[in-house]
Amino acid sequence: MKQKINGEELLHAGYTEGIILGIALQAAERLLIGAEKEDVMALLKKVKNYPESFLDDEVLTPLATAMIEEANKPTDTTIALRTSANAYAIYGADHIEEGARKQMSTAMKLPVTVAGALMPDAHQGYGLPIGGVLATKNAIIPYGVGVDIGCRMALTVFDIPEEHFYANEAKYKRELIAQTQFGAGAGFHGRFKSDHAVLESNVFNMTPFIKQLHDKAYTQLGSSGGGNHFVEWGIIEFAQRDEALNINAGKYVALLSHSGSRGLGATIAGHYTKIAKDVCKLPDEAKNLAYLDMDSAEGQEYWLAMNLAGDYASACHEVIHQKLVAAIGGTVLARVENHHNFAWKEIWNGEEVIVHRKGATPAGKDVMGIIPGSMTAPGFLVRGKGEMGAINSASHGAGRQMSRTAAIKNISKQEMKQILKENGVTLIGAGLDEAPMAYKDINMVMDAQQSLVDTVAKFTPKMVRMAADGSRED
Repeated sequence: MKQKINGEELLHAGYTEGIILGIALQAAERLLIGAEKEDVMALLKKVKNYPESFLDDEVLTPLATAMIEEANKPTDTTIALRTSANAYAIYGADHIEEGARKQMSTAMKLPVTVAGALMPDAHQGYGLPIGGVLATKNAIIPYGVGVDIGCRMALTVFDIPEEHFYANEAKYKRELIAQTQFGAGAGFHGRFKSDHAVLESNVFNMTPFIKQLHDKAYTQLGSSGGGNHFVEWGIIEFAQRDEALNINAGKYVALLSHSGSRGLGATIAGHYTKIAKDVCKLPDEAKNLAYLDMDSAEGQEYWLAMNLAGDYASACHEVIHQKLVAAIGGTVLARVENHHNFAWKEIWNGEEVIVHRKGATPAGKDVMGIIPGSMTAPGFLVRGKGEMGAINSASHGAGRQMSRTAAIKNISKQEMKQILKENGVTLIGAGLDEAPMAYKDINMVMDAQQSLVDTVAKFTPKMVRMAADGSRED
């Protein structure tokens, strides 16, 4: 019997009547050719919650685009672009798709653009490509920052030897499940809520719009999003002693997390993008790069709100790591954190610029960072070299080589289980769209950015928790 998804099922999944529901039904019909209904429904739910993650998908791009544009309606064109794009650096050019290059070229035509670069994990996004770095003069682009403001990596290295992990895997799994929450709308209630100084920030009183986000921020503090966000246990190996971190050569248990500013950041992004599109009217191909003048009230508001979201994302990681350190014990040897989907005031070629890193890691001279691979591929603790051509940046991960649609159509659950088994990885949650095979080879990405970072240590994932995709466990 032919599989079918009807409108009532999509309405139950959170879609609403209208054009977008029709686009979703068309996408469902295409997706059902070669994929199971439960996997397709799980994917469509993800599109609803995280449309920005599906903008490079051959089937789901129209749906994702329609959803984002509905939330950020375009306006008339008044600001002209430059007639030609300024030159920009590309790292790992052989592995970067044309869509990402076109988006970067459009960004380089903005009248406020000073410099740009594409990282080796770059792929098509919304507005600025993921893996895109853009320096502007006195202007901030909300979609140059992205929806998940201040998304970051956080690493805690314990003095615990790897043998302890293998001898106590049940405890590590129990505490990983007990101390974390994942998915759209996930959070904590009652006595399970955490507190943090970020909740006392005066920025929450800046405007009624920001103030009304406080309760959501309190509830979601210490939780993680969906998509490729994770909290994982692994083994980190230092091939030689690192003097700056004061860690000897050896293998240690480590905790690695990846997530951002939850509903707070997403709501701020949507709100200020609408404002930017109202005051900065650009041609259609650049409309999602609408910017705010840093001297304007709106620009200053967004800057403060963006930094609040970044501080909140950091606080979420702090809560997660504190809980798991308390649950597992041991001495913390080092903690390293870096973020992307953010904008910084920096000096470039002798002038102050606003550097947007959308899915790109700060890599200034001696700046520490973490570049993950996939749930079975290694991640790398790195130290930046301060490469000017890259605007002091590096990749934020491996980057996708297969869209989410392609992943659920071409990767079976058995294949995913097999690769997890071969790599000795325990997976809690996630779906086929996050399968390791959907990502580029992290070693290739690292080879392409040897001029940007030095490797300090290698992290090997062993137990990974991600948001459940809603499909049945076989």
